[in-house]
Amino acid sequence: MILERYIAANLVKGWLLVLLVLAAVFGLIGFVQELDHTRFEYNALAVSRYTLFSLPQQLISLAPVVALLGSIVALATLDRSNELTIISCTGYSRARLLGAVAMPTAVLMLLLWVCMEYVTPPLQQSAESERQALRYRNQVRIPDGGVWSKNGNRYIHLDKMHEGGVPGDIDLFEFNKSGQLTRALYAKTALVSKDRAWLFQNVREKKLVNGVLQTHRSKELRIENLWSPDELPSLTLDSDSMRLSVLHSYSQFRADTGQPNEKYLSAFWQKLLMPLTVGAMVLLATPISANLGARRNRSFGLDIALGALVGILFYLGTQIIFALGQLLGFNIPFVALFPTLLILVCAVIMLRRMHW
Repeated sequence: MILERYIAANLVKGWLLVLLVLAAVFGLIGFVQELDHTRFEYNALAVSRYTLFSLPQQLISLAPVVALLGSIVALATLDRSNELTIISCTGYSRARLLGAVAMPTAVLMLLLWVCMEYVTPPLQQSAESERQALRYRNQVRIPDGGVWSKNGNRYIHLDKMHEGGVPGDIDLFEFNKSGQLTRALYAKTALVSKDRAWLFQNVREKKLVNGVLQTHRSKELRIENLWSPDELPSLTLDSDSMRLSVLHSYSQFRADTGQPNEKYLSAFWQKLLMPLTVGAMVLLATPISANLGARRNRSFGLDIALGALVGILFYLGTQIIFALGQLLGFNIPFVALFPTLLILVCAVIMLRRMHW
């Protein structure tokens, strides 16, 4: 177990090193870009807090590249100092090497799932809320004209989100089968329950009666099957910043109500399967950096360059695959899993040819 712990410790060090380097690079880029948008109380200190809180979400999306480069750095460093050669000469089998690599990788995969559900989305939401409050002086308007939802012949528009997740400035429109408007209402705010029912408050309602829209007001009005309380804080965020459970429930809600849900379903499967991609990347890095018989004429820098090239090609390739998958209507889970399977096949082929 001593060798297993030693190899695992070096892997973790390699991942942390690459993580810190990428965090510094992307953090600096994000900070400089945000400085162009300072106004009111949104000053350099607030920009620093926003960059710090939003950075984990960016790093999570780069986890496969971090795992690949970090593993190459760790294993290539061990090989450069001839430690892997000594380990191999002791009779340490390739299967045991893969087992030593697999232990910290499994922990990393579990941590990624936990972070995507419980850590990075709240941090991202906190960063966005503070920026909204400081940069726009507590304006509660949702960016890009608010959000729309459709359920059958009913359309709803949410324009504001007050503190505490209270929706505001709500418009609802209902049409008959011929496309004629039969009902339109506006509510100042609404109370949201867990069963997706909203209690509209300060309501102005227009109904079609005998071909004429008649207006009346009411203090409260209950409307069923709208957004849930868990989904409301995420409406102002990109789908990549939503929790896994919220992405799944929201995509299911859109499917049940006849709305396009491919964007959210694709984001859910990509995030859900991303830790598996991390495992495949670590597996691929092993023969690249620990291929003893092929290293006499290959430098440490070449290993890093090869890893960076694979990471870039993987990122570009996945974007193309995901776009083509949505365009051609392929099965979304399969499209999300395909890049991982491709990396895994390449890793297995290289491992079979690996000199150990």
